[in-house]
Amino acid sequence: QVQVVESGGGLVQAGGSLRLSCTASGRVFSINAMRWYRQAPGKQRELVAAIISGGITNYVDSVKGRFTISRDIVNNTVFLQMTSLKPEDTAVYYCNAVVSWNNYWGQGTQVTVSS
Repeated sequence: QVQVVESGGGLVQAGGSLRLSCTASGRVFSINAMRWYRQAPGKQRELVAAIISGGITNYVDSVKGRFTISRDIVNNTVFLQMTSLKPEDTAVYYCNAVVSWNNYWGQGTQVTVSS
């Protein structure tokens, strides 16, 4: 079994920064991709950023230039550095790990950006 645990959420003022972390542990033999999703109240879950095994990254347009996804391969950890945060970034952020082509989800971490 694989466990996915996020950390780093919190309350921040608009224009501030936060760094989220996500670690996959357990029977992790091959990580194909790690992704960050978010879900705001009353909205569908959306893909925010992803990094695949080759190191290629992609972002939803609304966060390009503000968020950066990176990884620590040795420790099966992915980070989401969020800068210039806006109130509309407020959401529960979920980490998704694709391990041996199976999807595993974390429990989510709340990010709240005050205006």
